[in-house]
Amino acid sequence: MSKGELKEYEPHVNGVEGIFVPHTGIVDYKLVAEKYGELLKIEGAQIHFGEKVTGINLGANQAEVITDKQTYEAKIVVNCAGLHSDKIASMTVKKLNVKIIPFRGEYFKLKKEKEYLVKNLIYPVPDPNFPFLGVHFTRMAKGGVEAGPNAVLAFQREGYKKSQINLAELAETLAWPGFQKVAVKYWRTGLGEMYRSFSKAAFTKALQKLIPEIQESDLVEGGAGVRAQACDRTGGLVDDFLILEEERVINVCNAPSPAATSSLAIGETVSRLVVNRW
Repeated sequence: MSKGELKEYEPHVNGVEGIFVPHTGIVDYKLVAEKYGELLKIEGAQIHFGEKVTGINLGANQAEVITDKQTYEAKIVVNCAGLHSDKIASMTVKKLNVKIIPFRGEYFKLKKEKEYLVKNLIYPVPDPNFPFLGVHFTRMAKGGVEAGPNAVLAFQREGYKKSQINLAELAETLAWPGFQKVAVKYWRTGLGEMYRSFSKAAFTKALQKLIPEIQESDLVEGGAGVRAQACDRTGGLVDDFLILEEERVINVCNAPSPAATSSLAIGETVSRLVVNRW
């Protein structure tokens, strides 16, 4: 879209040109996940929550998955553990070349009276050298408009708040050679993201690149998510799906955005790998 056409869709957006994607949208993914679970149970699947995997034993004909509550036997184990996928993978892969680095994405929300500034989903052109999208505006499925996120290092795997710190997990991240290389390469970007995390004014300035009318007073604190970002030993931030196969284990070690959008396709790919080994 030309600048004029862009203004027809988004009157308040600042842009030179735009790409209109008519098939994009957003859902309440919790409902989607619950429906997946419901359909799986109809097919005979069992779902167990709140169990920590402590070990995996591989035998000639089967695998044992040991949790803090019980032991499961299976012909094939599929690991889709997200923020802990490398931990699970390392139970069977002797020299795992990737580590999950947790990055927290923090959001603001627009005040109700300012939601008119955003008509659709507004995204910037991403930096191809950096696997993070940059701040954007999202109309939510249940109403409201989210603005963000930034991308800052989380101080623990499930560090959804600035105050959450796990010294052992943080030390593990800082000691990983790949992360050290990333920190040296992107230190300016990292400092900028950290500054925006603590400065609402700086966060507002980043949002104003897309919508100049946005003011600091228009924003209220929103939620946060943690991205499970796979980083290899050489400092490469894996920006594609990473599936590591063994004889009895399939490890999904990186499933970045749009993993939720692509979940059915990812499931089809993984299930095909399982069936081929059955």
